[in-house]
Amino acid sequence: MNAALASAAVVVRRTIAASAEELFDAWLQPEALAVWMGPGAIRSTVARVEPYEGGSYEITMKGQSGPIVHKGVYRRIDRPRQLVFTWASPGTELRDTLVTVDFMPVGDRTEVIVTHEQLPESAKASHSIGWTRGLENLDQACAQGLIE
Repeated sequence: MNAALASAAVVVRRTIAASAEELFDAWLQPEALAVWMGPGAIRSTVARVEPYEGGSYEITMKGQSGPIVHKGVYRRIDRPRQLVFTWASPGTELRDTLVTVDFMPVGDRTEVIVTHEQLPESAKASHSIGWTRGLENLDQACAQGLIE
């Protein structure tokens, strides 16, 4: 294993005015992913998903310097509580990392907690920013009625 590949982890959380079911589904529907999964300078996102345990996904974010492809496999789909999947991209040196998304109801809102583990230490800051902005986008998309 590369010495630069540490067990670095990022945890990002946000409480969103939507049900756990709506938010959970927004992570597995390609149309919804295309709306909110595009942090920072990303201009557009295209997603392909096989939403079952063992199924794969591919999310292509198009930025100023071209497409950035993210791929992985769903390890756990426990609607509407938890989603676990691998995540490989140029930002992870194309190595599989592990993302766990927990959905915790808080009254009529839901706290979404993203834990991204097994990151290269060098990727920790950029993934923290990316997941923070992604959850901000998800929150905005729900507020605007773009996610149902």
